[in-house]
Amino acid sequence: MTEPENEQIPAASPVEPVQEEDQVQKLEEEVQEYKDKYLRLLAEIENMRKRLSKEKQEMTRFAIDNAMAELLGPLDNLEKALECADRMSPEVSNWAIGFQMILSQFKEVLQNNGVNSYSSTGTLFDPHLHEAVEVEESTEQPEGTILEEYVRGYKSQDRVIRPARVKVAKKTKS
Repeated sequence: MTEPENEQIPAASPVEPVQEEDQVQKLEEEVQEYKDKYLRLLAEIENMRKRLSKEKQEMTRFAIDNAMAELLGPLDNLEKALECADRMSPEVSNWAIGFQMILSQFKEVLQNNGVNSYSSTGTLFDPHLHEAVEVEESTEQPEGTILEEYVRGYKSQDRVIRPARVKVAKKTKS
């Protein structure tokens, strides 16, 4: 066997460092782009979760408010009936005491659900809180003052679930 004479082994061609750095930079940019997209999607999902939770709470509150609003008419009628009980026989008055207790329990249920009545007599008319069912000319009261409340108004937090029905003062024509 003879030894090869100065046989040259081809050297591996060096990869150009510039090309490799460009590839690394492109990959880093791509990773950063995917990371940004991922973070934006996470934020979007969190915002959607919060929005859905808030909407669910609002829908529940709205449903409760509507159910409570339906109870207000019968409660008003019970209250008016009990106002007359004092002039009835002693037997009816005893029944009225029991019904007064039931009325108190209903009012407690309303309060426990955030529903509260508001008084209107003597205040200025506000179309968001009041429904004018009668207007009376007056020289004693400023225009827009509520003279009488026929039906009590109720609110749940900031939302009016039943406006008060009222009589409003109007300036007399001179």
